[in-house]
Amino acid sequence: MGISTVSIGFLPSYTSIGIAAPLLLMLCRFGQGVGLGGEWGGAVLLAIENAPPNKRAWYGMFPQLGAPIGLLLSGGTFLILTDTMSPQDFLDYGWRIPFISSSLLVVLGFYIRLKITETPALENVKKEKEEVKIPFFTLVKFYKNQLIFGTFAAITTFLVFYLMTVFPLSWATSDLGYSKRDFLLMQLFSVLFFALFIPVSALIADRIGRRKMLVCTTIAIALFGFVFSFFLNSGSPFLVTLFLCVGMILMGFTYGPLGTFLSELFPTNVRYSGTSLAFNMAGIIGAAFAPMIAIWLATHYGLTYVGFYLTAAACISLFSLLMISKEEHKF
Repeated sequence: MGISTVSIGFLPSYTSIGIAAPLLLMLCRFGQGVGLGGEWGGAVLLAIENAPPNKRAWYGMFPQLGAPIGLLLSGGTFLILTDTMSPQDFLDYGWRIPFISSSLLVVLGFYIRLKITETPALENVKKEKEEVKIPFFTLVKFYKNQLIFGTFAAITTFLVFYLMTVFPLSWATSDLGYSKRDFLLMQLFSVLFFALFIPVSALIADRIGRRKMLVCTTIAIALFGFVFSFFLNSGSPFLVTLFLCVGMILMGFTYGPLGTFLSELFPTNVRYSGTSLAFNMAGIIGAAFAPMIAIWLATHYGLTYVGFYLTAAACISLFSLLMISKEEHKF
């Protein structure tokens, strides 16, 4: 992850090397994806497998806080650079600064990882010789239901994230007349609610259960889809900011307990692979196609249908949450 991210900051431009520039960018993005595939699952399981049974959601939400913190850091950096540099300087070299400066986080993360030991749950698996050589085959053979429905249960989380971050910034600045700086400030304010409601969701999830928490939130997201266009098309900065804040609150409620919920679907010997596969496949299905679909719907049918798109995804996730057969696995 670190090598790929820092390398983006040193990529030659298209004018320098032509088509090789975007191809190298794709390679770096591929490297980031490989990094994320192992990064997220490991961080969540490290927290959850060291947690008391009645506080798994609380422990599991700490890695989830990386998302809003990362948004605040990246958005804040972008604001500072655009406020202190001319547009031409930013295009020439300013955009490289955040990528190169991320090397500081890489060094810090690497140091932390050198100090981390395996969890007691994994040590027990090793001791009892219950390890599996190829976890993917075990998952497909014995835990196909959990893998498929776990993936679709999480797709709405990624769609909400995209529809509250990338899509509204693009649409509001290109079609609704907002300046990029003003709308980015509104978004950064809403991210505070994302960060705040992740721990709130964990506390509730530990009290009422992870699945029930996600079911209630998914129903709320489905209803939120029906008022999507009303707020975003209102022309009122206050209502648009309220829209972003409500969306980010829902994001916090669904994202906070998600890692714990997915990890509880699988036994220890395939938990890392199962949790990571479900989470990342949900990201591909829920977010990879979302830019094309949302822009196409908004352009041809209006923002109302983007909201319907969110509602439809929430219905799929709700069905999946209700269909998952959860077994109690030891930690």
